[in-house]
Amino acid sequence: MDPARWLADYQSNLERLDATARAVESNLRQVGGRATSPRGEVSVAVGVSGALEDLRLSAAARALGADQLAQLILDTARQAQRVAGAQVVEIMTEYTGEGPALDLIKRNLAAAEPAPAPVPDDDHYFSNPPEISR
Repeated sequence: MDPARWLADYQSNLERLDATARAVESNLRQVGGRATSPRGEVSVAVGVSGALEDLRLSAAARALGADQLAQLILDTARQAQRVAGAQVVEIMTEYTGEGPALDLIKRNLAAAEPAPAPVPDDDHYFSNPPEISR
């Protein structure tokens, strides 16, 4: 192969990779997740990494106990992280396709994991007793 042709092809490949990397970066900068708790006490926003960027508590949040509010914040943040993670997976699928690179991304994002089922404790049971109908 002609060295000049090889170098031109190599330069072309580098430019294509650079353009792809810039497009991925631009798309990822727009990623974010938002979630609100079922009754609206907590609203959160997270960035591409899943880091909390905004937290809003409604007046109804004041009626919750500290532990209950903390758990609600964590659950809502995890939900927003899954939204952001799903966006990352969608973007990266476009660029990497299915394969080991995408598998690695999926394993390290919240979108890959379903939310763990909450384990009710005694306090939850007595705060929210089941209805008994006759």
